[in-house]
Amino acid sequence: MSEPGDAPKAAPAGGPAVATPKATGKAGPNKMREPRIEKIVINIGVGDAGDKLAKAEKVLQMVTKQKPVRTISKTTNKDLGIRWGMPLGVKVTIRKKAAEEFLKAALWVKENRVTAYSFDPEGNFSFGISDHTDFPGQKYNPEIGIFGMDVCVVVRRAGQRVVRRTRASQKIPRHHRLTRAEVIDYLRKKFGVEVVE
Repeated sequence: MSEPGDAPKAAPAGGPAVATPKATGKAGPNKMREPRIEKIVINIGVGDAGDKLAKAEKVLQMVTKQKPVRTISKTTNKDLGIRWGMPLGVKVTIRKKAAEEFLKAALWVKENRVTAYSFDPEGNFSFGISDHTDFPGQKYNPEIGIFGMDVCVVVRRAGQRVVRRTRASQKIPRHHRLTRAEVIDYLRKKFGVEVVE
């Protein structure tokens, strides 16, 4: 007769499996619930299709180390001299590890401070950088000048693909969506961000 606390005996060959006691301790954090940077879109709006646009393209490539694409006007405005299909700016989309590295550099330029009104209800946020030469390794070039840019950060939990997929697409339940408070807490812990009211 086995005493309490004895290890369970092994099952005979071909016999039923004998249940073993579960390991004690807390389960690890659910990775599907952890926030993550899905993508960062960096945009420079110029409003002109001339030499200034080419300079903005060069600046964005130097800062992000990626080739930018041109943003095209979708409206016509005679007062502003804008016609449909006219290139007005450049943008770059960064994902995965490169997105986190760029966000660290961009937040360093902002002294790790983000205003509270920069966040939307689902935690996505945007901020502006007025001078590209503030980035580490960037120097002023009189032939290019100084350009500012908008940084738009999309934060999601894993599993958002089910909304965009072609087959068997589904809605994301509300409890799996991020909130503004959860993203702010995530940024404070991971990047040391101070949210200014």
